[in-house]
Amino acid sequence: MAVIELEHISKQYKMGGELIHALRDISLRIAHNAYVAFMGPSGSGKSTLMNILGCLDSPTSGRYVLNGRDVSQMKDHELARVRNEEIGFVFQSFNLLARLSALENVALPLVYAGLGKKERLARAAACLASVGLADRLHHRPNELIGGQRQRVAVARALINHPAILLADEPTGNLDSKTSYEIMALLDELHSQGHTIILVTHEEDIALYARETIRLKDGSLLEA
Repeated sequence: MAVIELEHISKQYKMGGELIHALRDISLRIAHNAYVAFMGPSGSGKSTLMNILGCLDSPTSGRYVLNGRDVSQMKDHELARVRNEEIGFVFQSFNLLARLSALENVALPLVYAGLGKKERLARAAACLASVGLADRLHHRPNELIGGQRQRVAVARALINHPAILLADEPTGNLDSKTSYEIMALLDELHSQGHTIILVTHEEDIALYARETIRLKDGSLLEA
């Protein structure tokens, strides 16, 4: 079963007086429990594609079906709900709130889901334990090393049991040893049934994925 279906997705935007074709007629199916890496040079369209997959942007034309729901024509408030319920994000820069503890950062998406505080914190603690941070619940981001911060970000991404986990250069700010630890964690999550989509420019990181999709000039390259 496909968790993601893209049909003839294109994206254009204006920069100055020039029309930029960021994506050109992308059609793609990604199955449940797939582990896919998007690769391509700067300007290839991989970030634009990731933003559309994450419902952070909408295509100019084409159809995007996520988990059986057509999200390509949704309004902003509908997209916000889909982002919170269906998609987990892991970013290169972690995107953690400095004044909150690891526990509070992970619990934050559950505030928008309307859960009570006790249940939010219990679920967040369980999620942090699942990524090996049971002993770091009350540490703030500046009290954690880079790999631990990214584990907090992964736990936060998983808290709502999303249909897909989008990891955008998740090892970009990490040293080699820590990068491999984070990729081993993602590998474990994939083995547990999670669908993972990874954007990276590093060939050794892309090797963790089961499939690599390459883009150039807004188009998919044939394998």
